[in-house]
Amino acid sequence: MLRRIVLEPGQRLTEADLARSGGVDAEILGVAAKIVDDVRARGDEALRALTKQFDGCDLADFRVTEEEIEAAVAQCDEAFLDALTVAAGAIEDFHRRQLPQSWFNAQEGGVFLGQKITPLARVGIYVPGGRARYPSSVLMTAIPAIVAGVDEIAMVVPPAADGTVNPYTLAAAAEAGVTEIYKVGGAQAVAALAYGTDTIPRVDKVVGPGNAYVTAAKKLVMGDVGIDMLAGPSEVLVLADETAVPAFVAIDLMAQAEHDPRAATYLVTTDPELPDLVEEALRALIDESPRGEITQRSLTDNGVVIICPDIVAALETSDLIAPEHLEVQMADPYELLGSIRNAGAIFLGPWTPESVGDYVAGPNHVLPTGGTARFSSPLSVDDFVKKSSVLGYSYEALEMDGPTVLELAGKEGLWAHGRAVSLRLDAAEQFRLSLEEEE
Repeated sequence: MLRRIVLEPGQRLTEADLARSGGVDAEILGVAAKIVDDVRARGDEALRALTKQFDGCDLADFRVTEEEIEAAVAQCDEAFLDALTVAAGAIEDFHRRQLPQSWFNAQEGGVFLGQKITPLARVGIYVPGGRARYPSSVLMTAIPAIVAGVDEIAMVVPPAADGTVNPYTLAAAAEAGVTEIYKVGGAQAVAALAYGTDTIPRVDKVVGPGNAYVTAAKKLVMGDVGIDMLAGPSEVLVLADETAVPAFVAIDLMAQAEHDPRAATYLVTTDPELPDLVEEALRALIDESPRGEITQRSLTDNGVVIICPDIVAALETSDLIAPEHLEVQMADPYELLGSIRNAGAIFLGPWTPESVGDYVAGPNHVLPTGGTARFSSPLSVDDFVKKSSVLGYSYEALEMDGPTVLELAGKEGLWAHGRAVSLRLDAAEQFRLSLEEEE
């Protein structure tokens, strides 16, 4: 079922061995570009046409009403609403610990320096919808923005064919405190958020997971608006040794595989006997799964087992893959934490399935994919604030640092840079001399 790679002592895994595709597909990018251009040119008219084309519904108004939100909450059972409250509380607590602080430092000689933290004024959060429902993604994108102090949050979600939005998704928005919600999805939703329409005011940043067309649209609008990341298919890597429970490994691989036939699953192990045991467990568990067909296809097309000669090779392999989710099902997982460099989220020990990170633990589940954990981080409060440097000089401070500025500006050939300093110093000296003459 799973493709196998056996590394010999001294052998290292390469990107070619993984055979994973990177970036955004050119064909999809081309389709998304036409959609983005259409929305930018025709606004709501384009949104209505594209929503009818892709979602099968003809909407007169995109905005979800308060009555629709209230009705959605009323449809949900108490157990679900209680679960939302628990999850929201954990997510808020975790993200409040991330809040950056402004700082200022008045130095001797009249130099005032610092950094001012300012929340973004308006952000858009994309939540997958249509036939799917992802209330957890509402909480994961909205709550960090609220914690950061963002003034306005506009949520977009694809409608069902009857023009409704899944009640669980709307209930999650109500729990988070998001009331500005629009029934629009796909690349057209990203374009509307980025450039604005008569109905949907433009935002400063677009965040949240979506399909390949959403990712392509985010790539296209990046620069005109901020984005969080270019997310690809979900992925998990289970790092396991002989102490791992095969059924635990199997079900955790399936938890990613059931998302999407394109989801990537990796088992990296130092135990050559474990893969056969995991495959046996997979066959039994897939038979139980209502999403067995998707799961089977994902595991067959994108599942890889890498057998390593030792723990050093296993850790190097994991770092090369740089997975979105990394589970460490090995003896003494906490001792290995310091040896892990590249991962979106790290799950330690046999009792920490990736599922707790998706829903209730608190850390964000919007994570870098496709190896981008080498240089990217999970969605966080930092994504919803901006930092401004603050500088203030007295005359004495400018007099002290002025020669350095003049030297560097001179070498760079930037005359006005240097003159901006010398002009001030000359003016101040003339002012000082005039005061002395008056005395």
